[in-house]
Amino acid sequence: MKTLREPAQTLLTSGKMALNDKMLFSTAFQLPDQTVNEIFDMAKNELANIAKLSFHDLMKFKNIGANKAASIVASFEVGRRRYKIDPAKAFKIQCSNNAYEYIRPFLLDEQQEHFYILMLNRANRVINHKLISSGGTAATVVDSKLIFKSAIENYSQAIILIHNHPSENLKPSKADIAITKKLVNVGKELEMPILDHLIFANSGYYSFADEGLI
Repeated sequence: MKTLREPAQTLLTSGKMALNDKMLFSTAFQLPDQTVNEIFDMAKNELANIAKLSFHDLMKFKNIGANKAASIVASFEVGRRRYKIDPAKAFKIQCSNNAYEYIRPFLLDEQQEHFYILMLNRANRVINHKLISSGGTAATVVDSKLIFKSAIENYSQAIILIHNHPSENLKPSKADIAITKKLVNVGKELEMPILDHLIFANSGYYSFADEGLI
């Protein structure tokens, strides 16, 4: 068998676990060591930080053109999507961590705020989820009418609210607390309870229900 160029040869002879992150990245995208080192230096040697880079961010590096940048972005997105849950499997929410794991593929590495709802049946199984709004890096506008309209159209019996903080700060803002109280009150009037509100970050989450705020 023809000898491959390193680090591909190490992958072949010793297996994928023998490669460090830089070697894997170099093998996957056929990039010279200098370019790989520059990317990893900028990303503080964290693949999670590289996954956050946009198409245009990647094209700023030497040896990365449009096709290569598209390949890198697409590869990280494929990695996220492998964790997406098939709605047909009727995922059951039994605790806040279940909700976090359900929405994780949709919010992982996002650099803008997004507000989602999970719509549940009487057995707390997910009927559907919906993106309600998207905003900047610090806030997004939430329309309570759209939330409950979507829930009613999906015949849901309960709702879980979820939005991300791109800053990774899990502390709820005054606006987060205010909108949660408002939506909980509307839900009580409509007999469609808000079971929880999660603040999502790559590293974890904050649950209003777990903290006794719902």
